[in-house]
Amino acid sequence: QVQLVESGGGLVQAGGSLRLSCAASGRTFSNYAMAWFRQAAGKERELVAAISGSGGIAYYASSMRGRFTVSRDNPKSTVYLQMDSLQPDDTAVYYCASRKSATCCTTVYSDYEYWGQGTQVTVSS
Repeated sequence: QVQLVESGGGLVQAGGSLRLSCAASGRTFSNYAMAWFRQAAGKERELVAAISGSGGIAYYASSMRGRFTVSRDNPKSTVYLQMDSLQPDDTAVYYCASRKSATCCTTVYSDYEYWGQGTQVTVSS
């Protein structure tokens, strides 16, 4: 069993930055690929970024590429999402997820077995 706890969400003005963190507990962290998803009000959950167990491979959704950076610190069992140049369309609940494989990167949310509770990100115009 893996437990995930996100932090770092909040309110930011357009053009600003936030860094989300997701702390994991349970099994060997490097054995799990990790991902960030988001869900805006009235919309489906979508993949933001994913990273392999080693951290050597990362994937970004096209609209986030160049603005968001996913990274992980395996000794600290934590994955991060650095979000720059935030826009109002980035407003959503952001979820951390993990899957029972170190291989990256699936975009299908049902492929991830463990989820955090989510953290709200609100970008004002």
